[in-house]
Amino acid sequence: MKPASLWPDHHLPVHHVPPPWPGREVVLDGTVTYVRETPATGPDAEPALYVHGLGGSAQNWTDLAGLLADRLDGQAIDLPGFGRSEPGRRYTIPAFADRVVRWIEQSGRWPVHLFGNSLGGAVTVRVAALRPDLVRTLTLISPALPFLDFRRSLQGRMLPLLAVPRGERLAAWRLTQLAPEVMAQQVMEACIADLTRISEQRRLEAVEEIRIRYEAAHYAAAYVRTFRGLVSSFLRSYLPGTGSLWRLAGSVRAPTLVVGGRQDRLVDVRVAPQAARVIPDSRLLMLDGVGHVAQLEVPRTVARAVLGLLADAGGHASLGGPEESARRRDMAG
Repeated sequence: MKPASLWPDHHLPVHHVPPPWPGREVVLDGTVTYVRETPATGPDAEPALYVHGLGGSAQNWTDLAGLLADRLDGQAIDLPGFGRSEPGRRYTIPAFADRVVRWIEQSGRWPVHLFGNSLGGAVTVRVAALRPDLVRTLTLISPALPFLDFRRSLQGRMLPLLAVPRGERLAAWRLTQLAPEVMAQQVMEACIADLTRISEQRRLEAVEEIRIRYEAAHYAAAYVRTFRGLVSSFLRSYLPGTGSLWRLAGSVRAPTLVVGGRQDRLVDVRVAPQAARVIPDSRLLMLDGVGHVAQLEVPRTVARAVLGLLADAGGHASLGGPEESARRRDMAG
């Protein structure tokens, strides 16, 4: 582990608030996955894929992807049951990781620079560990890797819901009790340390995202079942056997940037430094006065750290593209 390096700010575009990326529906394994795309602005941009957190969507990456568009040709997916994607059959870390792998393979653009926030951090760690041929670099922002002291997370208040039969019904009822504007404010207060950093446009988009959730009959069940799957993965990581997210993190080969906010209220603030210690080729950036979604709260700082990662990783050999993946599958089969 070493400290992250910050690329000079003047290498980034001038500040503005871009609109949400254009999106499209794609069919993976018989269900619709929604994909947003940030067109590259540079001639040599490399493929990137962004994966959101629990309750989030591809829209969470709008600002960061725009800042990096000169270097990265960005795509972001809505995980099954979230954003504009159709519900999935299972809401576990392995199931989400399989969906990410399927999209990378179907898109035919790899290895990718892979990004994950919160739940997406856990998902992308699994992808990077098990499919190194698909991942050129890995960026983790407040990754939801295992910790057991849920007093260090506002999500700890949800634990009793997991013990209630059909707890998703209770969650759905709770959603109907709050206006979208109130729910959006509560979500932002939980995720963001300084709300003055969030533009009015982003606030209005958050309200619209809540409206979409209210209209999706599957959303409450997807949220509760995903949280249950995340907690289960935490517990398994401290038991003997395979599948531990911490053991998987230790096997990640890709150059990695880990970003944490010291005012994170959802993931134990000790997780980001631990992740950087466990992942062999890692860089750590801890941000004072920043919460759970640094890519939304301080996107320019995160973008500077990503550019530092890309410069540092420039000498690393690619782990292979489509031809190498085919060769690996032939050897395994």
